[in-house]
Formats: sequence, structure tokens, C-alpha cells
Amino acid sequence: MTIQYEDDPEQDDLQPDPVNNASNEKLPPVAVIPGNGAPPPLERAPLAYENPGFLNSADGRLIRIVSEYMEPLARFRHERIQDTVVFFGSARFHGREEANHELELLDNTGSCQPAPCEEQPARAPQIVAGQATDLQRKRAVAAVQMARYYEDARRLAYMLTAWSAKIPSNRHRFVVTSGGGPGIMEAANRGAYEAGGKTIGMNISLPFEQHPNSYITPSLNFQFHYFFMRKLWFAYLAKALVVFPGGFGTLDEMFEILTLAQTHKLAKRITVVIYGPEYWKRVFNLEALVEAGAISPKDLDLFQFADTPETAFEILRKGLTENYLVPEATAAAEHAFQELMPGWTLEDFLGPEIAKTSR
Repeated sequence: MTIQYEDDPEQDDLQPDPVNNASNEKLPPVAVIPGNGAPPPLERAPLAYENPGFLNSADGRLIRIVSEYMEPLARFRHERIQDTVVFFGSARFHGREEANHELELLDNTGSCQPAPCEEQPARAPQIVAGQATDLQRKRAVAAVQMARYYEDARRLAYMLTAWSAKIPSNRHRFVVTSGGGPGIMEAANRGAYEAGGKTIGMNISLPFEQHPNSYITPSLNFQFHYFFMRKLWFAYLAKALVVFPGGFGTLDEMFEILTLAQTHKLAKRITVVIYGPEYWKRVFNLEALVEAGAISPKDLDLFQFADTPETAFEILRKGLTENYLVPEATAAAEHAFQELMPGWTLEDFLGPEIAKTSR
């Protein structure tokens, strides 16, 4: 509404300024409301934190970023999650539930849509009839192997969850965590679910349709917009990492964690298991990086290979026990001893060799 201004007829003559009688300026004109009357009452303006237009704008980006830190933090505290073991791997393959189950390759990471027919693994009748392309034949062989990785991830997550459930603690220890989607991620959440434990899924919003897998604990089902905030939560609580065969996303996440460990940016020791050496050694040659001087020979000690769930579990159990459970138990014992005998240490009481053995 435009407010028009007219001269006040009572102010036609010059009036002396009430403060400075020497002033001969006119006073400002008086506002006149248009003839259509007073404007209608205004509705209540939305609160800033309830204004979707603002929250979804470029100006609201900082609030969105902080929200993706604070909201998961609040839920982890409420659910008493102390630490995690993160499983990475391909989202594109389903597991083989039955002997006659047909394996199907998905269109993209996290997608619910199948890949085009020409990109699907060949079926037996196609191969027999000579109708399969070279790509389809190769993917038929790979699909069987990838289905095995699904079952291995499921088995490993079950073993880890069953073991961690026996650890005396007021909090949940070494909770199986995945990217929340299908494939290896589903297998990890499924194994933990079948063992009766809590399990975490950290989904990411993508341009195409996707859904979290159904095995995630509902209160620990997360959806992120920002990849870097999702990565922060993968690394922040993780005490171990298991990397199953995968693609770009798996490589990205694996090397990011390895780089953080290599550069001592993690304020903890992390056990990294790379699962399936026959796959990964065809994908990258880290010994070539050592020979070229791009990495140090000791950087190869940042991870270990495993090719069975049992081997991977023993690596995880040993690393988590030595890096966390034993030091925590020793610290608790020393704290209790200090309360009983202030000024003394376990070494003073037991002697250095026995005290070292007790650790």
C-alpha cells in the first residue's frame, strides 16, 4: 500500500521553529491514509527457526550444517552410544537369499532402481544361448562373488555385535554402523540386527530415489544432506573400520580414514580391516606407492587384509581389546587403587614386571 502525502492547510504559513526561532523552514507534510481505509491485520510472522524459506536458503546454510552435527550428537547421547565399528562397501548388489535367487545389479549407489538390462549380470539361459555380452558374462561371475561378500559382511557384523554385547558397560560399545543403504550396508545392519544389537545407518540425500534399509535401529536412522558432515560422524565415533569391495564412495571413505590415521589427525588408534584382498589388490597397488616414495613403508601397517569373517573378527577383537578395553580396565583399576592407597601406584605395590603383566 502506498501512503500519499499532502500539505496540512494549517501549516501554509511559515511557523517559527520551536527550538530555533530564527528558522523559517516548513514542517514535514502530514501523512494521509488512502480512501480505502486501514490495511487488514497482519498474520504472525514465522519464527526464524520455523521459516522453511530461510532455513533452505543460502543464508540458512550454517544452521543446516550445525543441525547435522547437533541432532545426531543428541541422539547418540540419548541412545548411550559410546563408539562404533563402521562397515563400508558396495550398495549396488543384493545378497543371495536362496539358491534360485536371481542377483540384480542396481542402477547407482543408493538407488532403488535396477540397472539397464544390458548392464545386468547374465542369466544361465542367456549364456547357454550365446545371447550374453562380454560385460554381462563378467558381471555374472562378479555377482556370485559379491553375493558372498554380502553374506560375509552379515556374518561378521553378527559376530562383532554378539561379542560386544558381553562387554560390561553402561553404554553400547562398538556398534555396527553403515551408510544405511542396500548392498553391503544392508548386510552389516542386518547381521547386527539378527544378533539383537543396536545398529546405525547414516543415509545421504541423493538426486535419485533411495531408502534406508529396514534393519537399522529406528532411533539411529540418520539422513544427511552434506557429505562432509556424514563423514565426520563416520570418523568421530569409529574405533574400527571394515572395508568391503565397493566403488568410488567406498574408496573415498576408506582413503579419507587412512589419511587421517597416517597424519595423526585422529586422537585415537583405529583398526582398519580391508576385506577381500583378491578384489582390492586388483583395484589398487599400494606397494607401487611405497616404491615411488609417495607413502612410507610403515603406512602399510595402517590396515590389515582379511578374506573370511572369522579372520576379520579376530583382527577386530584383538585391536579393540588392546587399544581400548585393556587400557580402560587398567585406568579403572588404577583409579580404584588410588582411592584405597593415595599416592601409590600399581607399579609401587606390585612391582614393575607384575604391574606390566596385569596390563
